[in-house]
Amino acid sequence: MSALTKAKGFKKSKSGTYLSIATTAFGALSVAKQAKKARLENDTLRLIDAAVSAAAIVTGLAILYRELKRLGDDDVLLG
Repeated sequence: MSALTKAKGFKKSKSGTYLSIATTAFGALSVAKQAKKARLENDTLRLIDAAVSAAAIVTGLAILYRELKRLGDDDVLLG
């Protein structure tokens, strides 16, 4: 099994999904800092950019959560 095949398998595993959720949530910190700075500077365009980025993060987390639930449903031990 090649390293690329292993990496693709990890991405679709529960561990890989949890890692994706964590990195996506970590990106929310950057967006929060961007929004705070935009509010302090009264920069409407950057505030809109932060809002759109926040919406993308929320959507990404929802998709990852759905994938995690799907992986849980396939678990024969849950039963």
